[in-house]
Amino acid sequence: MSDSSRDTAEGAGWGAPEPGAYRQLVPAAPGRKLSWLDPRTLWLARNGILAALFGDPTGRTRGRWVAQQAAVGAPADKVIRRPDPDRFAFLVAGDTGEGGEPQYAVVPGLLRVGQDTQFMIIASDVIYPVGATDDYGDKFFRPYQDYPAPIYAVPGNHDWYEDLRGFMRVFCDDAPPLPPEARPRRLTRAWLRELLWHRPSPVDEAGFAQARKLRSAPAQFSVQPGPYWAIDAGPIRIVGIDTGLLGTVDAEQAAWLREVSRDPRPKILVTGRPLYADGAPRPTPIEGGGTVDDIVRDPAHRYVAAIGGDIHNYQRYPIRVDGDRTIQYIVAGGGGAFTHATHTIPPVDLPGVTEDDFRCYPLRGDSLAFYSRIYARRTRLRRFFALTEAQAAAVVAERLKDRPARPAETPALVTRRTRLVATLLGTGRRPRRTPRLRLPLRKLYTGLLSPSCATHAPPFFKSFLRIDVTPQTLRIRCHAATGHLAQELDPPVEDEVTIPLT
Repeated sequence: MSDSSRDTAEGAGWGAPEPGAYRQLVPAAPGRKLSWLDPRTLWLARNGILAALFGDPTGRTRGRWVAQQAAVGAPADKVIRRPDPDRFAFLVAGDTGEGGEPQYAVVPGLLRVGQDTQFMIIASDVIYPVGATDDYGDKFFRPYQDYPAPIYAVPGNHDWYEDLRGFMRVFCDDAPPLPPEARPRRLTRAWLRELLWHRPSPVDEAGFAQARKLRSAPAQFSVQPGPYWAIDAGPIRIVGIDTGLLGTVDAEQAAWLREVSRDPRPKILVTGRPLYADGAPRPTPIEGGGTVDDIVRDPAHRYVAAIGGDIHNYQRYPIRVDGDRTIQYIVAGGGGAFTHATHTIPPVDLPGVTEDDFRCYPLRGDSLAFYSRIYARRTRLRRFFALTEAQAAAVVAERLKDRPARPAETPALVTRRTRLVATLLGTGRRPRRTPRLRLPLRKLYTGLLSPSCATHAPPFFKSFLRIDVTPQTLRIRCHAATGHLAQELDPPVEDEVTIPLT
């Protein structure tokens, strides 16, 4: 097995290794790179802001999609029953669909690690920026054309920016468009929202039909009953939920979630928004009261893991919820979109889990080095901003109270400059007991600065999960994709956990 980022800097993708073969897979169409600094992109993705300001219509629209699917014969319990054996494996990749080099860099390793898996799940944001049907060619069908098994998905907020139209067509047996609704009364909040709302774009039907041929083998075919579903596979049940535009669950979906959670099998939740991320709980509110995490923590429901996308990196929190029972809360959003910073995550200190239990990828030091070089290039202040991976690792270890993430061949000296750069770039500190003025750097990085720092050259720090199931255990491994050939040929394991099921 090749070195991981926890073993060596070369295992993280630093240095000058041989580029990967993924470049041969990337479409050569001009002008196709997605930029989150482009005002046109931001305007297309305006529906999330409109929903927050004028009311979120996602729950009602989701209910209409589910009703339409039920009318054409989707199973009432929304359970996909697969003929998988007691021992099998599947893949999970989150936030995949930007269509650029980082997404395609994941593909060779994913195909190699997943060649014997029974299916794959995309956890959130199948297509950026707005889930348009025409974007599925280069951002879904082409990259995964050689994956031989079915692919299921739960939508993310970006898939909802065109009212879920493309997602439903691809994953739900060519679901027809929803009939138009009655217009809201004039001069109301709903009327203003509808006036500004981004509508689904016209579809190039010939191009879409051609794209679908890339994944047309009978073994690749799958149909899911709607945007949320459950899969009965071997000895486990996998439950996928749709958190819409704003990360909430409507009452109808919540009632279904409680019902499917009563099944006696061990369960994995797959969600568009993680229940823990960046050192804090995010329990996902339910319309009418309660949270998704309340359902997951109920011992009668037997959840052993909750995996969410939306945050574009890997994080794992083994939370002890009652007695000796532990649930693995995982962020798995490293499947292809720009990388969200991990160096801004403060030292983890949560009930039932501490910094010593927490895992992330990229490592905080690698994240800081990655961002420092981007800022050095963009500001042309290379001598100030640029940190080597050793310097970044050293200053992060200092702020984590001397917890080095990997052995340093030559320990770097932590200077005033490295500390200042780390502070300016938002490296997380343990919160102070006494209040003081602090800039919201972690939120700023997640919401604005990380998207603006998308890069199209390795190392990419992308990742995906392989989950192996037996009647007794569940083994989850996080594999890295750096964009370099060594990690393509033998994708390193950045984290691994085995969960008992009996």
